[in-house]
Amino acid sequence: MIGSRPPLRPIRLGTVAVFALAGLLFWLSFTVAQGNNIRTDDSLLQMSDLIRERARDNAALEADTAALRDELDALAGDDRPLDPAERRRLDLLEQSAGLTGLTGPGLTVTLTDAPPDATALVPDVPEPSPNDLVIHQHDLQAVVNALWAGGADGIAVMDQRLISTSAVRCVGNTLILQGRLYSPPYTVTAIGDPDRLRAALDASPAIRTYRQYVAAYGLGWRVEEHTRTTLPGYEGGIALQHARPTE
Repeated sequence: MIGSRPPLRPIRLGTVAVFALAGLLFWLSFTVAQGNNIRTDDSLLQMSDLIRERARDNAALEADTAALRDELDALAGDDRPLDPAERRRLDLLEQSAGLTGLTGPGLTVTLTDAPPDATALVPDVPEPSPNDLVIHQHDLQAVVNALWAGGADGIAVMDQRLISTSAVRCVGNTLILQGRLYSPPYTVTAIGDPDRLRAALDASPAIRTYRQYVAAYGLGWRVEEHTRTTLPGYEGGIALQHARPTE
């Protein structure tokens, strides 16, 4: 019959369904956003803001912990004075645990991000991606591991002493160490024989790989020797939350 509406074909039904679904999604998006840009809503904290907030909280808690430790040490000292042998043993244990300052020869390694607009500096290497131009967790960990392998008596990353429970963690291009937040350049200072420490750095396969990126893209690498330097003692809490005996 002339002028009659043709029957809907399956493909046209599918098209109608797609448009209906799209309309539903737009409506839901408007309802959730309430007229705001849900991607840039100020009420949604960015990860970096959360990290900085937690870092400030942790710094305050560490200061409280240090004050309580001083008070506890004073109370313990009033109980019974240690004899010289006990005091020497306690001092050695605290030094081994990284709880007291340490002074001696050593070196400092500094790692720095490359410029964000860096290009390849040597032939036959690909142009860098953003991931190639920043310091990563494994770069810092490689330096720390090499310095321990080189016989370091103690190590500090930035202004914090490392102890047996310390963990080097990075989020993006920021370092989180024992509750505090740091940005590059990163410094790692070790006390020990400078020649042995430098030899251990040179022998590390991971650091050799990192230095290839230094040459190719301009990442920062500097090693400075010290005839005498001082590491701070660890000031955070040392109580273990979870532990189990080794087999």
